[in-house]
Amino acid sequence: MNVRHLTFRLLQVYVAVIRTGSISQAAVDLHLTQPTVSLQIKRLTEAVGHPLLENREGLYKPTLVGKELYRAALDALTRFDDFKLFLNDAEQGNRGHFSLGIVTTAKYVVPRLLSPYAQQYPGVDVTLNIGNRETILKRFDNQLDDLYLFSHPPTGNNVMSGRFLRNPLVMIAPVNHWAARRDEVDIAELINERFLMREPGSATRMVTETWLRDHNIQLTKTLQIESNEAIRLSVETGLGLAVLSEHTLAQANANLAVVNVKGFPLLSHWYVVRSGDKRLPAAANQFLKFMNDHLNEWVEEKYVQNEIAKLILS
Repeated sequence: MNVRHLTFRLLQVYVAVIRTGSISQAAVDLHLTQPTVSLQIKRLTEAVGHPLLENREGLYKPTLVGKELYRAALDALTRFDDFKLFLNDAEQGNRGHFSLGIVTTAKYVVPRLLSPYAQQYPGVDVTLNIGNRETILKRFDNQLDDLYLFSHPPTGNNVMSGRFLRNPLVMIAPVNHWAARRDEVDIAELINERFLMREPGSATRMVTETWLRDHNIQLTKTLQIESNEAIRLSVETGLGLAVLSEHTLAQANANLAVVNVKGFPLLSHWYVVRSGDKRLPAAANQFLKFMNDHLNEWVEEKYVQNEIAKLILS
């Protein structure tokens, strides 16, 4: 037998004849002419080199060799039917993989986004890459991920971004700090306090420093700490004050207080970002659709500012 002569069409025709027991009915089912079906069966028989069908009481039945070919044909066609379903799922974004690059602060909101998505789309694998802003910017420049979450997105002609979540920045202090007991505090009253700051390039630091410059405020004592958790714990123990995203305070204990500073909270947002130069996988596009449709269910309404739709491929 020359297997190179076995085509899927020949196998489909053969299976149809076996199932119906009739050349004419197989032709009807396959939308072919009867001579075409007869010719296909002849070619298949020649390729195998053995009789495949015999006529019993007006119906075509498989010979011994024909039965084995029938089982093999069913196996092959069923596997490709499964592949067709898989391919359809992959094209719809119901299966596949995509990579998400996020800045460290975003890890406080990402579980609320990924958890319900993963439950509805278990066939999609997501790779999560977390780093400071400089690290994720490099990943974006090298197009290492499919989607990104920034609180201060990159700029450029290839950048496509949309807000999806408000990210208010608040001033925090130890619960027993004098400023925490005041109804309102002016920032000028705090300039001699020690402030715990993220590393240069951090979006939180950039927003804070811009606001301070706009108010002609120069802090006198700062301490750089490259971790939101470490900053939060350091504030709780009395090392200093800090400006952090409100989203990072969900796990804060009773030793921490938000200071009501005039002009606070500072305005900031979370953005979904993708590169216009990179093809977006179907699974990543499906994730955007899911975010767009269900964002109000995942987070409090006061935080939602949804511009995700403009990133979704039609």
